Amino acid sequence: MKTSTKILLIVNIALLIANVFLIRYLVAGIVPTESGFVFDFSALSWVAFAVLVLFLISFIALYVVFLKNMRLSNLLFFSTLPLTLIYGVFVVYVAKIGDFDDITSASVKATLNLTTQGVENLWIILATVVYLVLLFALIMIACRPLRNVEKVTQKLGDGRVKMEDYKIGGSKQFQEIEHSLNKINYIYKEKDNKLKIASLATQKYLPKQLLNFLGKNGIEELELGKSITKEGTILYCDLKPNKTLSLEENFNYINSYLKVVAPLIKRYDGFVDKYLGDGLIAVFSKSQNAIECAHAVLKAVDARNKNQKKSLNIASRISIHTGNLTISLSEEEKTPTVVSPIINMLSKMEEINEFMGGKLLFSKMTLDNLSNKFNFEYRYIGDLEYEKSVISLYESLDCYSKKVREKLKKFKNEFENGVRFYNEKRYSEAKDMFEKVLKKVPDDSASFVYFNKCNEKLSEVA
Repeated sequence: MKTSTKILLIVNIALLIANVFLIRYLVAGIVPTESGFVFDFSALSWVAFAVLVLFLISFIALYVVFLKNMRLSNLLFFSTLPLTLIYGVFVVYVAKIGDFDDITSASVKATLNLTTQGVENLWIILATVVYLVLLFALIMIACRPLRNVEKVTQKLGDGRVKMEDYKIGGSKQFQEIEHSLNKINYIYKEKDNKLKIASLATQKYLPKQLLNFLGKNGIEELELGKSITKEGTILYCDLKPNKTLSLEENFNYINSYLKVVAPLIKRYDGFVDKYLGDGLIAVFSKSQNAIECAHAVLKAVDARNKNQKKSLNIASRISIHTGNLTISLSEEEKTPTVVSPIINMLSKMEEINEFMGGKLLFSKMTLDNLSNKFNFEYRYIGDLEYEKSVISLYESLDCYSKKVREKLKKFKNEFENGVRFYNEKRYSEAKDMFEKVLKKVPDDSASFVYFNKCNEKLSEVA
């Protein structure tokens, strides 16, 4: 028993003893008459009244402490018991008061106007209404912690962890429940902190963009050792110096450019799958992001080339393709690995891109995945036969200077017609188309390549 409870018990006993001696003065001050009660309080009567009020207050306080140590079922019974007893005694007394002929009963009858026919029924109805209202209020107060328990369990069930403790209130039983729920909350917090620490530790090899691509909210949702297949877009970026360098010089120089490229990939919601020494492979969930990122990378590389004091520059080329990707997370190394035929496809595209002297090449699959609202200039550059399928390739014109882009755009139809004629083995007509383009755009590398190939084909026929 707590010290405060002991003090309250002692006060109750002391006031009870005082009431035993003083109650007669209070009773003597209340005089029953035929017309009601007359109050004739002396000084001792007022003292007795004050002591009685104090006793009732201290008794109620002690009774509340008594109730707080009970389980809910006992609490509901004992909290409503006094009210029920008072209600029962009042109803029985009012119903049977006509059978009593003592002076006190006569005073009660006069006070409550029970001499009039049917008034006792009104008093019983009023008492019943008051009893039900008070009973409902007592039950609501007793069960209020249940609502708090419901709210807390819903929050914990939804994973909403609080840094501070939850408060339930109520009897001892609810205090035990409160302790258990806060223990669960503490365990959740510990696990949440461990996951955050683990998340920070794994950000080096598991970028946020990878989690977004996989549709995961955190590393705890990943299953190590298993793979996920999704449609995605792969960007193959090739960087080559315009001069021959030693192995160490080549590594250091290209690495300085990769430090510019990698943040741009992250900015466009992509992630680097692997570094290739002289380039990298990046993955995007949206084709538009990959195209926009490629334009930004090519511009950044050109800007860095212009700022170089030395004559050494980097030639940058990018190839983009879209299709199904299988990403596995190694249980030992905890690093993402992209496994897809697209990688081999991109390697072939990169060879074509280099041969054509282009900057940004992308496939028909990538083009089909672009939004209709996304506008940029491009041209059809030819087909690639790969694994018994023919894939159309396109070159972006937006990666060239405005002057060159406008010229290429102006003769786009002639160039594309030339490519189609070449595919149809109409080499003479194709040669005429490319010659027309070269007269106006002599530095169009792709037209020059096709023009020479047409000459080769025509010489073979001749």
